[in-house]
Amino acid sequence: MRPSLIVGCAALLFSGLAGAQVPTGGNVYVGYAYNNADWFGTGHSNFNGWTGSLEGRAFPHVGIVADFSQTFGSESVAVACSQICLPQKVNAHEYNMVFGPRVSFSVGNLRPFAEAMFGVGHVGATGDLSDTSFATALGGGLDYALFRPVAVRVEADYLQTRFFGATQNNLRVTTGLAFYF
Repeated sequence: MRPSLIVGCAALLFSGLAGAQVPTGGNVYVGYAYNNADWFGTGHSNFNGWTGSLEGRAFPHVGIVADFSQTFGSESVAVACSQICLPQKVNAHEYNMVFGPRVSFSVGNLRPFAEAMFGVGHVGATGDLSDTSFATALGGGLDYALFRPVAVRVEADYLQTRFFGATQNNLRVTTGLAFYF
């Protein structure tokens, strides 16, 4: 009987501690994404798409973020040929899945934040061109609370990838709605 009592007390104690590890709040964000990208070394092109993220609070001013985005567009690339060559348009898309900490604080209806996220990026283009690489997103943004629990978000990130053996330094700007819980 004594071992059962000890196991029962330990289970009650650890279940209370485990509950303290669950995030006490956070938000879900969905919106539009703009990516000024240079994947093929021919100059920056404009790509448009969507973004979404999920943030869970780990501490009062620190959250852990999972951020997903996809952008689409076309870029002109030079094609190797023996005659006169004209640049050809290549349709492309980029997926990014990055994770990391976000630091924020609230001032009235405003909530500025800064973030550092790391993960993976994948680019695919017509003609069976594709590559996957490490991705880094460093940036921040601002939430403006419209009403409880909805806010408008504007965010900008320096997005670095390493597609096709070269380093790309791109700008990603997003805007949309954040839903707080």
